[in-house]
Amino acid sequence: MIDAKAVIAQNEDLMKKAVDHLDHELTKIRAGRANPAMLEGVRVDAYGSQMPLNQVSNVNTPDARTIMIQPWDKKMIDAIEKAIQAANLGFNPSNNGESVIINVPMLTEERRKDLVKAAHKEGEHARVSIRGARQKAMEAIKAAKMPEDAAKDAQDQVEKLTGSYNKKVDVLLDAKEKDILKV
Repeated sequence: MIDAKAVIAQNEDLMKKAVDHLDHELTKIRAGRANPAMLEGVRVDAYGSQMPLNQVSNVNTPDARTIMIQPWDKKMIDAIEKAIQAANLGFNPSNNGESVIINVPMLTEERRKDLVKAAHKEGEHARVSIRGARQKAMEAIKAAKMPEDAAKDAQDQVEKLTGSYNKKVDVLLDAKEKDILKV
């Protein structure tokens, strides 16, 4: 017989992963301020292989509008610039011989609305994952052939968990939306 606590714990773990993934994806959506996470997907052709940007350089933000990339090997500057342009992120990198500098442009109102839509799309993916976890838990509870009142209690706990994780998604989305729309 399947233990209801184990089913609920597994369900909660899946829901937590969905919320954590959403949080990670939202950091990639820029909100007008420079953030090293904006360059997370950039891969540089270094020493004959494709390497993540953060493995060939130090990426930091000296101010709200600037990302500075300081390569550990000065010969990598051109390769880093090309990789950023090839990543099609809308940035125009420049270099001063020592580091690559990206000036993050201000967001237009239209671009802000597009970013809010992208954030909500990621939120919907998280909600779908949460609903999927809920569905698996409900099926496992039904298949467990436990007493009716125990099954009902377990289903109620799953519903409460689903509600709480959906609220966490809403909180993350509201915070990101305010961040994006703030001028």
